[in-house]
Amino acid sequence: MSALTLMIIRHGEKPGGAWPGPGLTPAGVPDPNSLVVRGWQRAGSWAALFGAGLGGGDYPSPAVIYAANPAQAGGPADSEPSQRPFETITPLADRLSLVPVTKYPTGAETALVAEITGLSGTVLVCWEHKRIISGILPALQLGTDLPGLPIKWDGQRFDVVLRFDRATPGAAWAFRELFPRLLSGDSDVPLKG
Repeated sequence: MSALTLMIIRHGEKPGGAWPGPGLTPAGVPDPNSLVVRGWQRAGSWAALFGAGLGGGDYPSPAVIYAANPAQAGGPADSEPSQRPFETITPLADRLSLVPVTKYPTGAETALVAEITGLSGTVLVCWEHKRIISGILPALQLGTDLPGLPIKWDGQRFDVVLRFDRATPGAAWAFRELFPRLLSGDSDVPLKG
């Protein structure tokens, strides 16, 4: 079987946004590169959605999970590496007894996509929102035939799943933007296409 389902999510909520409080490590130590309490709630909700079968066929459990490397910054504009993508998927990885793949830092989206597109089954990627739009989506070589494909990711949106399906390697991708509305205040308004 060579079908591939690729689901892409953004990391959970971070300091300085609409949700108050400092970033906190899993041990509760303040860290500006970690999730805020709302982000940890989001991480738990992703674990329930993808890891407990609560989302049905729209949100299958991944066989592989990728997150940006929490120890490496991806470019000159990055002052410090972000823990947020890894923290966001850790509860899901734990629930599914998976070891997340974290060998790619932000900025290495082309290499990430080259690896992922050689896989089959269901793959989940958790990444930084700007690099999803500017790095991952272009590297997928989606062309212009996918209606609704976002060209911008609102900095206040943490609640969207981009789902791409293809039947075989080299086949055209099908795309859906999904809105599970897991937490209060989540939206079903599409990202900008």
